[in-house]
Amino acid sequence: MLKSYLTTAFRNLLRNRISSVFNLAGLTIGIAVTLLVGLWVRDELSFNSYHSNENRIAQVMTGGVDAKDGPFTNNSVQYPLATSLQTNYGDQFKHIIRASGVSDNILTAGENKLSAVGQFMDAGAPEMFSLKMIYGSWSGLQDPQSIILAESVARSLFGKDNPVNQLITLNNKSSLKVTGVYEDLPKNTQLNNIKFLSTWAFYESQNKWIAERATTDWANHFLKLYVEIPKGSDFATATNAIKDIELRNISKLPGFEDHVKRHPQLFLHPMKRWHLYPFANGVTDPKPVRLVWMVGIVGCFVLLLACINFINLSTARSAKRAKEVGIRKTIGSRRWQLVFQFFSESLLIVFFSFLLACILLTVLLPWFNKLSGKDMGMPWLDLYFWLAGIVFIILTAILAGLYPALYLSSFKPVTVLKGGILRSSRWAALPRKALVVVQFTVSVGLIISTIVVYRQILFAKDRPVGYTREGLLTLGMKSDDYKGKIDVLRNELLSTGVVSNLSASMGKVTEVVSGNNGFDWKGKDPNDEESFATLAVSREQGRTVGWQFIAGRDFSPDLAGDSLGVVVNEAFAKYTKLQNPVGETITWNWKGKDTRSYTVLGVVRDMVMDSPYDPVEPTLFFIKAFNGGVSNLNIRVRPNIAMSEALPKIAAAFKKVVPAVPFDFSFVDQDYARKFAAEERIGKLAGFITI
Repeated sequence: MLKSYLTTAFRNLLRNRISSVFNLAGLTIGIAVTLLVGLWVRDELSFNSYHSNENRIAQVMTGGVDAKDGPFTNNSVQYPLATSLQTNYGDQFKHIIRASGVSDNILTAGENKLSAVGQFMDAGAPEMFSLKMIYGSWSGLQDPQSIILAESVARSLFGKDNPVNQLITLNNKSSLKVTGVYEDLPKNTQLNNIKFLSTWAFYESQNKWIAERATTDWANHFLKLYVEIPKGSDFATATNAIKDIELRNISKLPGFEDHVKRHPQLFLHPMKRWHLYPFANGVTDPKPVRLVWMVGIVGCFVLLLACINFINLSTARSAKRAKEVGIRKTIGSRRWQLVFQFFSESLLIVFFSFLLACILLTVLLPWFNKLSGKDMGMPWLDLYFWLAGIVFIILTAILAGLYPALYLSSFKPVTVLKGGILRSSRWAALPRKALVVVQFTVSVGLIISTIVVYRQILFAKDRPVGYTREGLLTLGMKSDDYKGKIDVLRNELLSTGVVSNLSASMGKVTEVVSGNNGFDWKGKDPNDEESFATLAVSREQGRTVGWQFIAGRDFSPDLAGDSLGVVVNEAFAKYTKLQNPVGETITWNWKGKDTRSYTVLGVVRDMVMDSPYDPVEPTLFFIKAFNGGVSNLNIRVRPNIAMSEALPKIAAAFKKVVPAVPFDFSFVDQDYARKFAAEERIGKLAGFITI
């Protein structure tokens, strides 16, 4: 009987080719978009599932409540806290891994050199993160002078040869032995941009300040700390055991009274939650997971629209199918048989639509990956995909075919054969009209949402940034080769005729990399412990970047006294409520170790350096800050010079002055544009689904 239903359904499809094509096309597009959205949602929900121990890995974080600023979290911890955890709580964890921040470094092997992002971790990291080793083993970081490479980096430096036991020079300074090569991590992992791992012991040996100052300093949060709990344990138990470590230790120390009042407590942030449940301003940020569910719901709406379209097309042909129903009922067909017949047609159309959608999906997937920033593939060999596909086909067939089947099978033979169905069509059309209203409502809602997203992005893009992005290059000084050569490099670049200025700064123009408190000024509230952005720059920074002064002046290259001067932004001037900041004295007591007084030389317009969606931080620019020097170079290309002409000359100047360092630069306007990358992807994704 089923074969008979399907045969009859197939004949009906062939006999009504035009309506069948419309039904197939509508459902195919709807299913293809829904599958694309489904793959995207699955990719988001399965973030970090590449690591087999994902369910047991967590990052140690600190949280508490500040009386003034409310809840806070910190994803970096102090060195003595990590030591206490390793010494006293080792039984709670299978692994306790100290890690540096992520940094860009120069790797050199023979004549080959490249820049790669890496991290320095304890020896157990490869096993904890279950890296898939191509050469070597998880024990590759036991030797302090060792390094393991991602496959792509190993190929770039050594070709297809096994690089184990080969030597690599890090930042033109230190030699490390390659002890392993691991498979590049996929895009849907938090660590996918890490291209090499070296040892924490080596990192300490290269940063003497750790042994000198950090090992007992409970005020310095600079360390990333990852743990893996053993099987059978849970994060709540481990958190309960360690939560008061910091509070117990700082309560005994002088100078930590204010921090004790914040009642800091340790907690474990599970790896499964890193991507969709990050922290912002001390609380879990709901936006990432809401976005995933929003896109998933929109995908369901797209499928619903396709099903509504199918329903409308099917019921619109009711007059043509009415006589068929009447005759079949007259000769003895029961209603349930007709329902099965119409469901068979629906099932057949959905089945063919699903196959066509898979083909369309294969064609669209590379473009969709580029649009969404993903690296998804068709799961042809995934059993769960095909089981889900079967369930999807059946549910969609029921959803799309339920109303037409019940509606068409309800016709009474006598009424139909007398033409009564035509006279009642005015009432029969009401459900179709209601469905059309639903279609238009959902469509208009999607269009409005897409417009709102794009307008918000454009609003942030058009926001004044307080400096000139165009024609500005930036690059990190990742090697000691730059020491003592900045002035030589500046003169060499100016002599090319394509560069108007060069400056150095702490971090990029598009980021805030340092913040401190301990400032005092005239009229300050004694209880105010606000932290401000503090950035070290060279004297040429303002002229290179294009600071826009609203009061006072820039640093002078000729006035030695400017070394005790400071340039502040509008946000700082407003926060301190200084009526005329220029000439005022700002005192900085840096961590109680040193105190200096600075004179405000000028006030610049607020520069958008962090998120373009957030208020600008109060910022102070120093020629030299207590806590470090400059790490970035900024190059201003003359406005009348094309980049195609300027870049070869700039690269030649770098090769002449620092030949061992790759000329790895970025355009500041592109760095700024990357701040919108996630929002633009979402906007484009919404636009694609809407269309």
